[in-house]
Amino acid sequence: MNIVFLGIDLAKNVFQLCGLNQAGKPVYTKRTGRKELLQALANIPACLIGIEASTGAFYWQREFEKLGHKVKVISPQYVKPFVRGQKNDGNDAQAIAVALMQPTMQFVPPKSPEQQDIQAL
Repeated sequence: MNIVFLGIDLAKNVFQLCGLNQAGKPVYTKRTGRKELLQALANIPACLIGIEASTGAFYWQREFEKLGHKVKVISPQYVKPFVRGQKNDGNDAQAIAVALMQPTMQFVPPKSPEQQDIQAL
């Protein structure tokens, strides 16, 4: 399993993962619960992870980086053009991974917990 790009569709309870190799071919798919997510990522060699910007995205970014992964947050408007077929968790995770591969993709800058607190006011 040679995962270079990993797209994760974040949700409330169930997360969908889609790993792509250097050529952009899917080599890994997994559906996992909130409690098992970090363990699943601990078993994957360090790679570039993409997640959509959402309320919990920066928390997960920090957690994934603790495991040695590099994480990029992508605005949903930039992921949408890469969704193939009907919108579902699996297609969303794959679209995030494909968007992550784009050389001109614009990413959301990371936010610290303090910055998130200020933004919430």
